[in-house]
Amino acid sequence: MDAGKLKRVGGELDAFAHWFVAPDPSSDGHFLTLTVFAEFGDTARVAREMTAVFLRGVGAGHLADDAQLVVSELVGNVVNHAVPDRRRALPGSCRRIDVTFKKYPKWLFIGVSDEDSTPPLLPAGEAFTPGLVGELSEAVLPDSGRGLLIVQRLATALWWTPDERGGKTVWSRFDLDESRAELSA
Repeated sequence: MDAGKLKRVGGELDAFAHWFVAPDPSSDGHFLTLTVFAEFGDTARVAREMTAVFLRGVGAGHLADDAQLVVSELVGNVVNHAVPDRRRALPGSCRRIDVTFKKYPKWLFIGVSDEDSTPPLLPAGEAFTPGLVGELSEAVLPDSGRGLLIVQRLATALWWTPDERGGKTVWSRFDLDESRAELSA
């Protein structure tokens, strides 16, 4: 294995190991969980605003626009598509959405949890090349399914984990070192 590939794999393993635990404040780590409910009209707006507040507060304001779009797409997916598992659904109750932020010196993890165990359909690739999309009428472009593709493009990584009590969390990761390098270039 060449040195570049070995370094990349090592970096992925390091990020994966940190994703499991809450950041330690003594090592410049920050953690926040926000709970919103799908049935309220301003759910996505509140989640977006809290994303910006958190990121500016921890010195990662340069990621606010991309992270807000990621949170908006993930929360919107819950609002529009999630159906709580039978064991998690309570008659007359609202659908709970937890938004989790974990910020380390090298990474930002954002997780959006819901009460539906159905796996998300993560994008495998594009149906049309970017050059061809400009030539196509909007009538032939898909009406839905673009949100996770947007998230995949903005974030360094995108994945999901099942919750043992039912439900799931869709995670995204931003590599902060790369963001800083791009800003200084």
